[in-house]
Amino acid sequence: MKNYLIEQLDDVVGTPCPCGTSRRAFCIPENPIASIHMVDISKEARTHYHKKMTEIYLVLEGEGQIELDGEVIPVKPMTTILIKPGCRHRAIGEMKIINIPVPTFDPADEHFDDNPEWIA
Repeated sequence: MKNYLIEQLDDVVGTPCPCGTSRRAFCIPENPIASIHMVDISKEARTHYHKKMTEIYLVLEGEGQIELDGEVIPVKPMTTILIKPGCRHRAIGEMKIINIPVPTFDPADEHFDDNPEWIA
């Protein structure tokens, strides 16, 4: 196996997610380190949290808000947010973001207080 991975993120097929559509790169069993997602946030996301995963958001386009443990914070392009495990969060507004989950995104680590699972 090579010591690197390359993907063209804008060629990755989008996957429905709780906040819109996510194009996910490097989400493979051979890569437990981190993944990167380009997310089109098209609706208010459901408040959720992760038990193991840290997420780093970078707002690319649009303006809106992010709710972090009940605090609503305005965001605009080039705003970056580091979300630690256990922080309940959601995005509000139409935006395009880069999301870097560490370790690699695992849908089993996406938890909702109002429902234990998200169904596309």
